[in-house]
Amino acid sequence: MPLFVMFCVDKPGALDLRMATREAHLAYMGKQSGVVKVGGPMLDDAGGMAGSMLIVDVADKAAAVALNANDPYTLAGLWERVDIKPFRATVGQI
Repeated sequence: MPLFVMFCVDKPGALDLRMATREAHLAYMGKQSGVVKVGGPMLDDAGGMAGSMLIVDVADKAAAVALNANDPYTLAGLWERVDIKPFRATVGQI
């Protein structure tokens, strides 16, 4: 079964929205024990938060879409776009 990688790109100028919603997002992701293998903010060239990347272990793409749909960042309208793709780790450990 493949993992799924989520690339979530913030809307331009959305740092205040990200920061206002961050604690709720972290609490939600913290409750996804065993599902979220790795995750964190993507950074812009200046080192500021500009999106999120997660690798999740779920049954199928529909489950990954549902996980993202219930994320407080998604509910707040933070994302400019979200790409969810199957992923197979071949180097390193997750």
